[in-house]
Amino acid sequence: MIGASIAWKLAQSGVNATLFDAGVFGGETSSAGAGMLSPGGEFETPSVWSDLGNQSMSLYPAFVDQLRGESGMPIDFQICGCRKISEETGESRFYPGDGCVDPNDLLRALRLVCLGRGVTIVEKHRISPIESGDFDALVIAAGAWSNQLQVTIHGRRIDLPPVKPIKGHLIGFDMQQGTLASMIRRGHSYVLQRSNGFTIAGSTEEDVGFDRTIDSEICRQIHLDAARLFPPLQDAQPSKRWIGFRPYSEVPHIGRLQETNVFLAYGHFRNGILLAPLTAQRIALQIAGK
Repeated sequence: MIGASIAWKLAQSGVNATLFDAGVFGGETSSAGAGMLSPGGEFETPSVWSDLGNQSMSLYPAFVDQLRGESGMPIDFQICGCRKISEETGESRFYPGDGCVDPNDLLRALRLVCLGRGVTIVEKHRISPIESGDFDALVIAAGAWSNQLQVTIHGRRIDLPPVKPIKGHLIGFDMQQGTLASMIRRGHSYVLQRSNGFTIAGSTEEDVGFDRTIDSEICRQIHLDAARLFPPLQDAQPSKRWIGFRPYSEVPHIGRLQETNVFLAYGHFRNGILLAPLTAQRIALQIAGK
């Protein structure tokens, strides 16, 4: 998501870009995300995360409109609000500016606009090592895998800031459209509904490396917790179960790495989809020299 957004913005500025993916385009964390855009419900106290989240959320409507217009593709994007329930008191607070987006819609549109603007997309191509001097600029946007890349500058290997995978389970339900008006969250539990009725419940935070096992007991617990938030799920059966690897870092890495031509765009943890417009804008502006 973030790499493709950067490539698109670079191409808009007239910069030739090549996008490499070790797997298929958007096939890992980007397509696994629920698509919550919830700076209000996510960040309880002021921080670098809340500042970035609010800034990026303000960019989202224009980002989606431009992507829709250029790609001709539909994108399920809603400013539906989020009701956050306190774990301690049970009191509820509503954040009307929060929303959600279908990341798969974004990925389909991003692929089209990137190709339409001449971005070369190379899939199933694992890069290691890579000499940054071979390029005008090198952007590292490989999520939880980012610091595994062996990057050299004139033959000297550089250390990339640490990042690690935090596994999360999610489950989905095929439900009638319009049965859930806004997102609901309590602690790590949340429920959101796409425009087509597909309803997603999550999620866990598991520090277990790149373990791809789907644990049925964890999914059952997510179901129970989600049904407390949204009772119609109690008698529903999940139609889909899956996992994703969030790229954990204490702070997101967005920008130039010291005085090099290497740019970092990873470590967004639970907010990669939310922070995609802001990250793309910042990195593209720095590289394009504007």
